[in-house]
Amino acid sequence: MKSPDKILVINSGSSSLKFTLYSIAQGNRRLANGLVERIGTASANMAYRRDDEPKSERIVSAEDHAAALKLLTECLVDPERGVLASLDEVDAIGHRMLHGGEIFKAATAIDPDVMSKLKALVPLGPLHMPANIGGVEACEKIFPGAPNVAVFDTAFHQTMPDHVSHYAIPNEYYEKYGIRKYGFHGTSHHFVMLATAEFLGRKPEDLKLITCHLGNGSSIAAIKNGKVYDTTMGLTPLAGLVMGTRCGNLDPAVVLTLVRLGMSADEIDNLLNKKSGLLGVGGINSGDMRDIVNNAAKGVKSAETALAMWAHRIVLFIGGYSTLIGGADAVVFTGGIGENSFQARECVLNLLASLGCYIDREANNTRRGPCYLSTPESKVAAIVMPTDEELMIAKETFEVVSSR
Repeated sequence: MKSPDKILVINSGSSSLKFTLYSIAQGNRRLANGLVERIGTASANMAYRRDDEPKSERIVSAEDHAAALKLLTECLVDPERGVLASLDEVDAIGHRMLHGGEIFKAATAIDPDVMSKLKALVPLGPLHMPANIGGVEACEKIFPGAPNVAVFDTAFHQTMPDHVSHYAIPNEYYEKYGIRKYGFHGTSHHFVMLATAEFLGRKPEDLKLITCHLGNGSSIAAIKNGKVYDTTMGLTPLAGLVMGTRCGNLDPAVVLTLVRLGMSADEIDNLLNKKSGLLGVGGINSGDMRDIVNNAAKGVKSAETALAMWAHRIVLFIGGYSTLIGGADAVVFTGGIGENSFQARECVLNLLASLGCYIDREANNTRRGPCYLSTPESKVAAIVMPTDEELMIAKETFEVVSSR
């Protein structure tokens, strides 16, 4: 079998489908990428871009994910803007898969047995897993000869020891229902760990890192010698940090109180996942960090509180994780906020002096990653490292297919 070259990465969400096509032979070059949003509505929007050319957008008819994928693949072979002579050139397809449970601890080639196990994991990710699986099924029809590989958001975190990943509730709930901490954003944390090790000129197994994926959804991972020791997200992506619309950690009795106030499980789910976090606290009808920062700078008290709460929770985990892994070599910022909001980063970095991490304000305010955000005399480095989850999925897909 020839070495795979063209790797298509699919990220299939509940109402969206995103793809990126890479050429491994051309140094992991991104050939094209596209997105269909609002699938199933009358106003679905499709965007497509070849390499680094300006993207084109148009309203399309996409009643389901299969229809959306067909539209996007037509772009790939378009005579004017396409990058392939035929869809047969696609050697393999990597799929972002939300949940691998305890079954999948690494990227896995998809066959009927694996597909059956993926469907059995739907209860652990009822919103995303059906869409993820639907993306695989659509690709099997459109690319009948290409192998499909599942790359799991949870896999990188499965090195956590039992006393970290299990909850202090009766064991039967873990044994019968799999209720435990799984962690998410694993593909991003994995990519950033490898990229940071390369940046530092060290091996991952010789490093202790705290990687902070900060965006609308946010998580932190404590990585010791190349393996995750702990992470902030739990059974679901709701746990841990204060996020754009998610509450993060709270007293479980808050949920019981909401039940006693007459709210249903679905109403509470909606409140904690979609109406809380920066949106719920900020008081400006926005969970976007850019709006929070701008309003905090204007002295809007609720926005100031939201920003301080966000930073407080991050530093709480950084401090605890640093202790647990025996002192971090570096704290790494990534994700939409972590890479781009110097104001938000400063709120965190200002609180890390007790760890021996001192902010270089000029670097933080002016430089793009990868770069240091800390002063040379800092005992713990602060680094901003751009993430690339799609490229990580492509690399893992290449490895799986190449080893067959």
